[in-house]
Amino acid sequence: MLSIRDFSEVVHLSAQTLRYYHAQGLLVPARVDEQTGYRSYTFDQVEQAMLITVLRQAGLGVQQVRRALGEPDVAPALLREHTARVQRQRAEQDEALRTAGELLAARPEPCLRHVPAMTVVSKPAPITPLGHDRHEWDLTEAVLTAAIDELVKAVESGGATPVGTPWRVLAPGAASAGEGPSWSVRVAVLGEVLLPADMEVREHAAGEELSITMPGRSSMAKYCTAISRLLAHPIDGAFLDIGRLRHLVHEDGVEFSAPIERGRVVPRYQ
Repeated sequence: MLSIRDFSEVVHLSAQTLRYYHAQGLLVPARVDEQTGYRSYTFDQVEQAMLITVLRQAGLGVQQVRRALGEPDVAPALLREHTARVQRQRAEQDEALRTAGELLAARPEPCLRHVPAMTVVSKPAPITPLGHDRHEWDLTEAVLTAAIDELVKAVESGGATPVGTPWRVLAPGAASAGEGPSWSVRVAVLGEVLLPADMEVREHAAGEELSITMPGRSSMAKYCTAISRLLAHPIDGAFLDIGRLRHLVHEDGVEFSAPIERGRVVPRYQ
């Protein structure tokens, strides 16, 4: 038999930790003196102590470890579930690190630009999540990317030529209750196009926009940062219609552009 002090040295766990594991039912001493309360362990318990240590280092909670030890048949499934959860968390941390690096390294400033008159084809996109976390944001991006691909193919099939980068616009007032926002995907075209029933074509007048491009892939942090920089940019004698913000995803970044309204101007991107 090993005293708690000796066992602690063998398994490299503090006496306090061993007492805690005893209280949680993870590693019960082989013997507890009824009068003194001294705990004693056997060498056979070293392996269990090592397994508990490894599972705890892997990030499993006490309840998960207890179940893994008490139900060996379900332990592999528990470990697989935990592994998948850890991998998701690591991916989110990696993405957050990339975004932080991009935001710290680059300080893009908004720029004023002229937007020529154009013929625009638009199509409603499926309802998407609000984007509260990376998973929802990525799902929204995937849905909108697929909707844009469908739009471009339909335009080409209808005999017209897409011009420039397609974009998406958040629909005014946005969406079905509890389902998430409604988006419209759009692309400028040359030539006449035969449209499916769920698409429409409009002529948009020339105008001005305030635009900013955030490096890297789209994220909620970049979206909010872009809006704050656009709104903070001074525009004499005009206002920025942020409610009609356009999102254009490029290979090296995502561009956010909002129309500039000077006086009473008919909206161009409704």
